[in-house]
Amino acid sequence: MNLRFIYLALTCAGLAIGAGNARAQQSSSSPQAPPAIEQPYVARDPRTFKNGRLYSVWPHDADPEIKRFDKPDLVLTKNGLPRTAKLLVFFPGTGGEPNGSWPFLEAGADAGYRVIGLMYDNGVAVPTICGSQSDPACSDRFREKRIFGDGVSIDIDDLPNESVVNRLVKLLQYLDKNFSDEGWGQYLVNGQPNWARIAVSGHSQGGGVAAYIAKKRSVYRVINLSGAWDRVEVTKEWAPWITSPSATPMDRWYCAYHAKESRAEAMKLAYVALQVPPDHIRVLTLEPNPANAMPKGADVYHVSMSATGVTPLDADGKPGYAADWAFLLGAPQ
Repeated sequence: MNLRFIYLALTCAGLAIGAGNARAQQSSSSPQAPPAIEQPYVARDPRTFKNGRLYSVWPHDADPEIKRFDKPDLVLTKNGLPRTAKLLVFFPGTGGEPNGSWPFLEAGADAGYRVIGLMYDNGVAVPTICGSQSDPACSDRFREKRIFGDGVSIDIDDLPNESVVNRLVKLLQYLDKNFSDEGWGQYLVNGQPNWARIAVSGHSQGGGVAAYIAKKRSVYRVINLSGAWDRVEVTKEWAPWITSPSATPMDRWYCAYHAKESRAEAMKLAYVALQVPPDHIRVLTLEPNPANAMPKGADVYHVSMSATGVTPLDADGKPGYAADWAFLLGAPQ
């Protein structure tokens, strides 16, 4: 069998992460707001996942029917982690790839999760398609189709087999088949994700993915990094799913945004509409790492919440948001 994956243990030389091309997201959420540009920012130097295992799996190897947005999924597990550990699934933002949020993935592994950085159809985002429309339910249809594959939105051409949930299921089945002694099958039940054992997380569009899943399914925990401001911008009416009851108890919801990002006020209001407990929300304030150049017009504060090479560093060169991430991630039981 031709297994196209990379296995890295402690003795490996490191993870080679290549630089990605910039991808711009044009947003119609506000005529005055600058366009939000998100890019899979990556480290200039190879990264090593210490004291653990790293798998890099191409989506089409897990499911040959996946043809688009075919960038590697990343799977991290620390050595000595209990077989029964909870799983953290992270969804990157618009145009991003899992390796673009490497510091946050590593923080999740350090917190005690098995971690999957999942690639998905993250091209055009909800604000671009639905923000200028008069129908607040546009967002519901958009996300249902993109995430669960059974929606009826005519605004996007997402395919059912390329939906977020199908990608996750096929990746878990692939891992369970090829690493049968590691117990990846425990995160599946009746051919679907075993959400009770899975924490969902993401940045920007990926944060909206995590929030939508948590609204529709009861997950172990949800961590939303500046995502899910789905509303009609003219009337400021929230999408129905935002204000609907949550399948995931609200004490499992954790959110963050940057005080200086262009949509900080929208995020603040969105978290109120979602009914996230105020003490579960972190407002980040550190200045981004200036070492990596940003594309003109990019919202550097928005990007810096989890992005490789842009996230602020402390005096020791470690992520400046380590304590905030630890709070959001919790201590999985």
